[in-house]
Amino acid sequence: MLNRRGFLAGTVALVSSPALAGSHNQDQWAAWDAEVTPMGYDPATTNPWGVHPRLLPTRVKARAGLVPGDIHVDAIARYLYHIQPGGSAMRYGVAIGRDGLYEPGTYSIRRKAKWPGWTPTPAMIAREPEIYAQFANGMAPGPDNALGSRALYLYLGDRDTYLRIHGTPLPRSIGSRASSGCVRMVMPHINDLYDQVQTGVTAHLYPAEEGNRVTTA
Repeated sequence: MLNRRGFLAGTVALVSSPALAGSHNQDQWAAWDAEVTPMGYDPATTNPWGVHPRLLPTRVKARAGLVPGDIHVDAIARYLYHIQPGGSAMRYGVAIGRDGLYEPGTYSIRRKAKWPGWTPTPAMIAREPEIYAQFANGMAPGPDNALGSRALYLYLGDRDTYLRIHGTPLPRSIGSRASSGCVRMVMPHINDLYDQVQTGVTAHLYPAEEGNRVTTA
């Protein structure tokens, strides 16, 4: 029997008009957003995922001189900061890459995507074929997709690094070192962040050995 998700996916495949297809994609995205967002969602308090309360979104005071719009990732505390005008930042809990896979650096966010598809890199497949080989031809968008509901694509110059800041279907990993190099977020949290981030801003991923460079406390 076709479930609702399978029916919607099949219907999209039958749409031939680009305008209708775009409209249908928007409808599907809205349905998926509703599926992953708890009823009565409040970023500061909603926590059916069981993450540590300190990892819920909160506004904090930022150090002077940071560029509004930029993103900073504290790999020690597992925080992502989005710098706001007026000296504050929105702070979110994240998961980072496992030992040896986290790649600190200064990147540019050159692309954004809602409900992206995902394909593991050849290095990921070679490293863990038992997990990734089945997805060598790609994984369709949806709530079970490894990139979740939103993705911010990190570049060095014009080169896609294949590093992402993205949602995850594994929210209990937030606060840990769990990924193959990307920065993971709870899906409703990155949905909020995504709408605020402009392409072209800088993302600073600090080394796991360095402390807080963002807040005044």
